Amino acid sequence: MNVITPMAPAWTWIQLLVFRAARCLPTTLSGLMGLSLIHFARWVIIRRDQWPPGEHGRPKLRNDYMLFCSNFNGTWDQYIDAFSDGIPGGLDLFWYSSSGYPHSIPISPFKSYIRHNQVDTDYYYNATPGSAQRDIKAALRVRAKLLDLAGRHADQTPEAFAVGYRQAMLAVQNDLGSPGYAPIASNDSERADDHR
Repeated sequence: MNVITPMAPAWTWIQLLVFRAARCLPTTLSGLMGLSLIHFARWVIIRRDQWPPGEHGRPKLRNDYMLFCSNFNGTWDQYIDAFSDGIPGGLDLFWYSSSGYPHSIPISPFKSYIRHNQVDTDYYYNATPGSAQRDIKAALRVRAKLLDLAGRHADQTPEAFAVGYRQAMLAVQNDLGSPGYAPIASNDSERADDHR
């Protein structure tokens, strides 16, 4: 998802301070870090004199802009719902200076705002379709246990290996699930699944 929102230049320096404060106090984003369907999220301020020149030269802009980029699995509605539920105060803090920002709650005006300012992505590569970041982390934990078992196998008796195997499987038993698809969060999500 790519969202570009206009921001009055007089607010840019305040927004930069907000970003720096959030970086220094990562607990303010703990709700975001707990959302396993989000792979990546970043807000970037682009000043009006930083836009690249087009075919008619450098554009003359009145506003600075904030670019929000994110990668996620699931549907658009699931993502916006989770984001709004996970860090509503953080969203309001990060977007408060953007022109026309309606706040993240209630959700309908927020979704309209995002749709209006969103730039569609024509491409996306996903090396692990259907898997969220928690699924990847779980798979890496299982892999580490299996590599550890494989490394100790040659030096152990079958009985000792069986004990180590059982201990390893107990340690990663919650990591052995199948990711599958996320549950339906809204009618829009269900329609997206039907089209998929």
